[in-house]
Amino acid sequence: MLKTKTLIIIFGPTGVGKTEISIELAKHFKSEIFSADSRQIYKELGIAVAKPEIEQLNCIKHHFINRVSIQEHYSIYQYEHDCINELTKYFKSNNIAILVGGSGLYIDAILNGVDEMPDHDPEIREYVNNIYSKHGIEYLRSELLKHDPEYYNIVDLKNPKRLIRALEIFYQTGKPFSQFRKNQGVKRSFNILKIGIDLDREILYKRINSRVDKMVENGLVEQAYDIYHAKNLPALQTIGYRELFEFIEEKRSLEDAIELLKKNTRNFARRQITWFKRYKTTKWFSPNEINEIFKYIESNLNK
Repeated sequence: MLKTKTLIIIFGPTGVGKTEISIELAKHFKSEIFSADSRQIYKELGIAVAKPEIEQLNCIKHHFINRVSIQEHYSIYQYEHDCINELTKYFKSNNIAILVGGSGLYIDAILNGVDEMPDHDPEIREYVNNIYSKHGIEYLRSELLKHDPEYYNIVDLKNPKRLIRALEIFYQTGKPFSQFRKNQGVKRSFNILKIGIDLDREILYKRINSRVDKMVENGLVEQAYDIYHAKNLPALQTIGYRELFEFIEEKRSLEDAIELLKKNTRNFARRQITWFKRYKTTKWFSPNEINEIFKYIESNLNK
């Protein structure tokens, strides 16, 4: 049976220009945008997570931006369930949807589905947290590298919450966290076109540095102060706030915090690229090849 509905997935590293491309595509194909960003989904997070501008949100309907509070737990399973449900409803009256983002786990959830992971075991969680308290984050990293090198290569190694969760899963099940993501794609009721956006590394890193400077100019430091009271929430264990919390706590100067933010963002972009290069049948473009992207999509619709 011919599938007449198509989901166009736009992915790539942070700062490469995915938002602008997705807006152009949405206008061209008269479609709506579904976000695959695990931080833009939170209402309270703003400048550091580079949400689309108000004008962009107003001109094209976006799904999964400003959806939940940082006080809420929103899992990858919930995202897959909610996003597939909304896409199913959307495709009843539309032929093309655009999914855009840089969160590899979110995009994997749509491409491959998500295997259910076991519920938290309180004793194991306490055990792993004690390890972290006694031995620090370096020990968590070494344990993860030993037991799950695949996830080690793509996880944010500065985020103890992610490391702790991955080790919890391993200690609880004996299986690496990475094995709980399906290797074979689930059957979706729509076609999928995968489009990667990338740039020369030197150019990308310059863009990232400039982007951080602009965020600071636009009030990133002030926003970090505003949400500092919630700094221990999982949603705030993220690049952009973590570094500035260290400044607020007088652990480093503002200049050092900003430089660290730039460095961490560049490293994050590199890990994103590593993740997305795994996807087969991806067509890669530079951000200025919008006409070529239009042509590629139009030539592949309903194939």
